Amino acid sequence: MAELFNVYPLYDIEPVRAEGSYLWDVNGTRYLDLYGGHAVISVGHTHPRYVQALTDQLHKISFYSNSVRIPQQQELADKLTALAGLDDYALFLCNSGAEANENALKLASFHNGRKKIVAFTKSFHGRTAGAVAATDNAAIVAPINYNEHVQFTPFNDAVAARAAITDETCAVIVEGIQGVGGIQVATDEFLQALRQRCDETGAILILDGVQCGYGRSGKFFSHQFSGIEADIISMAKGMGNGFPIGGILISPKFKASYGLLGTTFGGNHLACTAAIAVLDIMKDEALMDNATRIGNYLMDGIRQIGGYKDLRGRGLMIGIEYDFPVDELRKTLLFKHRQFTGVAGKSTIRLLPSLALGIDEADQFLEALQKEVTQLV
Repeated sequence: MAELFNVYPLYDIEPVRAEGSYLWDVNGTRYLDLYGGHAVISVGHTHPRYVQALTDQLHKISFYSNSVRIPQQQELADKLTALAGLDDYALFLCNSGAEANENALKLASFHNGRKKIVAFTKSFHGRTAGAVAATDNAAIVAPINYNEHVQFTPFNDAVAARAAITDETCAVIVEGIQGVGGIQVATDEFLQALRQRCDETGAILILDGVQCGYGRSGKFFSHQFSGIEADIISMAKGMGNGFPIGGILISPKFKASYGLLGTTFGGNHLACTAAIAVLDIMKDEALMDNATRIGNYLMDGIRQIGGYKDLRGRGLMIGIEYDFPVDELRKTLLFKHRQFTGVAGKSTIRLLPSLALGIDEADQFLEALQKEVTQLV
């Protein structure tokens, strides 16, 4: 019998069905999904409009390469830039967040001919060569992943960032809210300083919106709270609600040329159909407003429960940091209360539910959290 390469620690749970914010396992047990498979489920599991759109497209054509016209790409670009309020940006489509960041870094280097990168402590940008080099985790950077050109400075330290960004800097890559880093929210002062310093030096400002984008924060991209514009914005995860798709939005300062960027599977018929359905649902069901409303409700409830060291986040991207390891708390929530949550590091519970999460589901989590935290603190 063949073996899978054992790189993932697995819970002994086999989901076989999902709907909205719930999963059912092979035994029929129902679980509340407050993690969305790493922030991927944006509009809810098996949303009927999403399922119907993909079903209809499968009966027409599922794939052809970018050597032919794929009208769904233009529809996706139009709807994405309209909902994000970035009508003058161009769209390049790929397949994942790592690939999006890889292309963002490459495009920046093509543009100004430089190679030095400024990134930040606790960052996570992906596992491919360029993206992982800019990720602050030595354990996943292999010897082949050249990273001598990357300088890490403290996240949210505007003074240190300004000193690090010079006329030799190719690009600055930053998450508006760090996900893997523990739901660390970038301050307005920090992001505005990055924008100003990039303008002064000709460096390219890349906003990694892979996890904190696509409406999760209550705005389409979390950096929009700070009133800045990025040169390139990367995205993936919630973009396809489970169908693999990623992309970068590119400001008008960049000039395209044939062969500059490329991909085999990026922007295929099914991927674009999934992403269009997500945008239509987000717009018609006002899911960014819902993310703000339910996110505030959860944060208020968590504050009332107390017992935490720090509470961070925006919208439905929430980190609850405790002064003890949270692995057992997470397992208790999963196996006793049947609720999927995530972690960041050893002491932070991470919530990344569907943007369609409701009050009833939020109350289920708050009730379970109160019962368990009361016994731990």
